[in-house]
Amino acid sequence: MMEELHSLDPRRQELLEARFTGVGVSKGPLNSESSNQSLCSVGSLSDKEVETPEKKQNDQRNRKRKAEPYETSQGKGTPRGHKISDYFEFAGGSGPGTSPGRSVPPVARSSPQHSLSNPLPRRVEQPLYGLDGSATKEVSEEQSALPTLMSVMLAKPRLDTEQLAQRGAGLCFTFVSAQQNSPSSTGSGNTDSQKQISTQHRQTQSDLTIEKISALENSKNSDLEKKEGRIDDLLRANCDLRRQIDEQQKMLEKYKERLNRCVTMSKKLLIEKSKQEKMACRDKSMQDRLRLGHFTTVRHGASFTEQWTDGYAFQNLIKQQERINSQREEIERQRKMLAKRKPPAMGQAPPATNEQKQRKSKTNGAENETILWHVSLNMISNNLLKFLSLFSRLTLAEYHEQEEIFKLRLGHLKKEEAEIQAELERLERVRNLHIRELKRIHNEDNSQFKDHPTLNDRYLLLHLLGRGGFSEVYKAFDLTEQRYVAVKIHQLNKNWRDEKKENYHKHACREYRIHKELDHPRIVKLYDYFSLDTDSFCTVLEYCEGNDLDFYLKQHKLMSEKEARSIIMQIVNALKYLNEIKPPIIHYDLKPGNILLVNGTACGEIKITDFGLSKIMDDDSYNSVDGMELTSQGAGTYWYLPPECFVVGKEPPKISNKVDVWSVGVIFYQCLYGRKPFGHNQSQQDILQENTILKATEVQFPPKPVVTPEAKAFIRRCLAYRKEDRIDVQQLACDPYLLPHIRKSVSTSSPAGAAIASTSGASNNSSSN
Repeated sequence: MMEELHSLDPRRQELLEARFTGVGVSKGPLNSESSNQSLCSVGSLSDKEVETPEKKQNDQRNRKRKAEPYETSQGKGTPRGHKISDYFEFAGGSGPGTSPGRSVPPVARSSPQHSLSNPLPRRVEQPLYGLDGSATKEVSEEQSALPTLMSVMLAKPRLDTEQLAQRGAGLCFTFVSAQQNSPSSTGSGNTDSQKQISTQHRQTQSDLTIEKISALENSKNSDLEKKEGRIDDLLRANCDLRRQIDEQQKMLEKYKERLNRCVTMSKKLLIEKSKQEKMACRDKSMQDRLRLGHFTTVRHGASFTEQWTDGYAFQNLIKQQERINSQREEIERQRKMLAKRKPPAMGQAPPATNEQKQRKSKTNGAENETILWHVSLNMISNNLLKFLSLFSRLTLAEYHEQEEIFKLRLGHLKKEEAEIQAELERLERVRNLHIRELKRIHNEDNSQFKDHPTLNDRYLLLHLLGRGGFSEVYKAFDLTEQRYVAVKIHQLNKNWRDEKKENYHKHACREYRIHKELDHPRIVKLYDYFSLDTDSFCTVLEYCEGNDLDFYLKQHKLMSEKEARSIIMQIVNALKYLNEIKPPIIHYDLKPGNILLVNGTACGEIKITDFGLSKIMDDDSYNSVDGMELTSQGAGTYWYLPPECFVVGKEPPKISNKVDVWSVGVIFYQCLYGRKPFGHNQSQQDILQENTILKATEVQFPPKPVVTPEAKAFIRRCLAYRKEDRIDVQQLACDPYLLPHIRKSVSTSSPAGAAIASTSGASNNSSSN
């Protein structure tokens, strides 16, 4: 638009600038057509020349018009300059005096009677016209307010030259109410009214110059261009992002399809591998049935029972033991016969007299007759040479030679018997595994999940690990996380009442909530929980390759003190974590069956599992002094529960984390000695009926195997009968026996260390004595 304005005639630009800037209005007649300061007109401009009013001094611009050469020296007279109307051509008007391209409103184009030369009979209010020529509101002589040029330029900045001239003039084109009996425009009118009107016109002027308008326009245009450029950039970026999203979506679909194919192939390979392992296990089991033994069904009256029959490996070992026993008996018999042929010098008896010799000869003669009589009776079974050798005396060298042979034969038989015994123990361990595998295969063949189903569209079941009373544990593969897991399927009895099913399900959900929040390296992690149907649900646990501690003890009977101490340290570390979280937790069911050996050996890591009987020590149910009430009395494994759990009274017994401390002592004792400290070889029913645990006031230690006094003292602290005398979990974690041992160099370098070393040495000496 500004380029179009600059293309106009300079004189027109000057007049437009004078019209739009704040130039003062002259004090002469109201509407002089020849005045360059007039911004408003009333009525149509006539061809008649009107005196130019006196120019009002402008303090801002101090702009003066050039005096005409024919102007009189007194400063008066009619000016001979050009009028504004001479510079414009009226398009659509009736002569000069009209702004270029401006459509004068109908009211302004009234008849010549409304010219300034005629006085207005009354005060008239006329509407104010906007840029589009429409009336916005009515203004009077006292209330004439026009929008500034800034608002016009900001409202619609892109205007052509004619629209700018037309709408700029329209802004200032207002109709002023003429006072009654106003004088004509001949110069003899009321100057006060003219001054008032000119002042009003001055108030409607804008202070903006064309440079400011141009700068504002340029700024707005540049901002607009920047915004439009920014919009274009964002649109292009949006298009690029949409294109990238489409590409990524296609790639994602492609990867999803590829992932689905990979998962399908993984499932296929896992199922094939599982089938091969199942076939190999069954083939090995059939071979072991002949070698190790099998179960046979025996009928007793109207009932059938399963009876174990040993295989040929055990039968061969039994035959070898019988052979060794017969050989040992034969050697012992020959040694007795050799002792009778011992030379006389070996006895070193004093020389006998004649009478003694006669008595001895008579006695020997009687003995010889008796021997001959017995030999005659056993001639069929004995060798003739042996019979004759009885009458021959052996020399000292021959006796020692024969005696050495018998000792060597006995030593060899003893060594062979030890090997047979070791082999027999090894076969017993293998037989236990074989029996366990037979039961597992039988349970797997009868399970409804034997055909590798995928549970929850995620967990592919591979093979059965074990079966309990109401649950089955499967080794499975997590197709989402690509890892092996243990899926525990809880199956409820369909004949149970709905109330019992709800309680069992509530119990399982409680175990899930407790176990889900636990995060410790010595505790098996719980990954997921979901329902299969109304009678079964599943929990997904961390998978461990090894067996549990109970199976290890059945295989190896016991372990060394160092190995047992390492296991106890890890258990205590896990119990410490359970008591440091909020709220603390009592495991309540610690036993070797719930302690998993990660590597299957006693010298590796362990993990605690099975939080089904755990107790939450929240603020509502737990008291730091008395503990919490045992609401599930009768549950748990009796060999590993303390005496306070068996107290029967009007109120339930109070328990605390000292229950787990007692269990730790029992487990440690069993690992060291291969037997339970209380109720060994007793059933849980016998323990309950005979009050075995209530009578366990003191623990007894067998002489073998040899255990250090520190380990015995630790067990006594754990198995204190009264719970008030028993240490808790925090004290157990700080027990000196579980802390790292002080090195001798450190202990002897300081006086305190020397005192500790001397004290420990004295205690060891006293215990050895």
